Amino acid sequence: MKFVLKWIVNGAIMVASLMYYAHASLWYAIVTATVITIIAYFVGDQLILRMTNNPVATIADAILAYVLLWLAADSFNWSLSVGEILIIAVVLGIAEWFIHRYVLQSDLEVRPTR
Repeated sequence: MKFVLKWIVNGAIMVASLMYYAHASLWYAIVTATVITIIAYFVGDQLILRMTNNPVATIADAILAYVLLWLAADSFNWSLSVGEILIIAVVLGIAEWFIHRYVLQSDLEVRPTR
């Protein structure tokens, strides 16, 4: 469920941004968003967030998104500027902050047993 939330939020941001800034096709934008979300989930949420805290994991996710978007732009010959990639990465970082807060809060909730 946590991955699905991350995929929906990150996917909406990336697909809209890639279609707007890079004029990417819907298919390439969805595939790129999905690949970046999968990598960010395992690296950022499953490794870094569990070992550190929300600010560190959020910054790591934003940096990872920046690098992966830069690689995707280069691979697909998208006309994304450094500034546009930075804007997308920062917006993703802000979204990640709230996703991590939700994940941490739901992990810390103790459900009463009957």
